[in-house]
Amino acid sequence: MAKFHIKTGDTVMVIAGTAKGQSGRVIRMIPKQHRAVIEGLNLVTKHQKPSATSPQGGIVKMEAPIHLSNLMLMIGDQATRVGRRIEDGKVVRYAKKTGDIIK
Repeated sequence: MAKFHIKTGDTVMVIAGTAKGQSGRVIRMIPKQHRAVIEGLNLVTKHQKPSATSPQGGIVKMEAPIHLSNLMLMIGDQATRVGRRIEDGKVVRYAKKTGDIIK
């Protein structure tokens, strides 16, 4: 399986597209498509058919996936690139700007 610079739960900044400059938390990863869904960003309007879960149906706003190349990890209030290094026999992610290990 491919390794990505971001994971579910990370705070990221969008660096390209209509949501450029905005940041949010990753709520879902789609590894096969190299995309992530960010909470409250890249909202699209979806026309939903009535179903058992939503008997009313109607028009719903929902988050659309964003390609990982358009996302950058946020450490504090700063966007940074991500590197990998081995520490104590384990591969860990670290922030290239500060050198700090990312949980």
